[in-house]
Amino acid sequence: MALVGLFSAKDREFGSKLDLLAAAVEAHGGRVVSRHIQRRGVSSGGVDRMASPLSRRTLLSHGKAGEVADACRSSGVDVVVFANPLTEHQRAVLNDVFDCLVISSGDLRTDQG
Repeated sequence: MALVGLFSAKDREFGSKLDLLAAAVEAHGGRVVSRHIQRRGVSSGGVDRMASPLSRRTLLSHGKAGEVADACRSSGVDVVVFANPLTEHQRAVLNDVFDCLVISSGDLRTDQG
């Protein structure tokens, strides 16, 4: 599995948030093979929009989505887990872009009962 997260540049806890997500994936029997982080608000133009997705279709920038897709294909990843909540439309688009199942961290919590 691959982990992906969009985090504000002000969020200093993004590493520990991904560690917790990795632990949840492993608790469900998954194995994390890569982590991908998109930071929002690092550039001067992004500061005003830190809480907004970079793309309403994919949550990520076009370049980052392509980077994750390439990494998933080369590693044989069959599931991508986002740290962020996703809309159904985002899931559908990302499933096509990444060519694998895309879920969010909330789906893991739901599965735990």
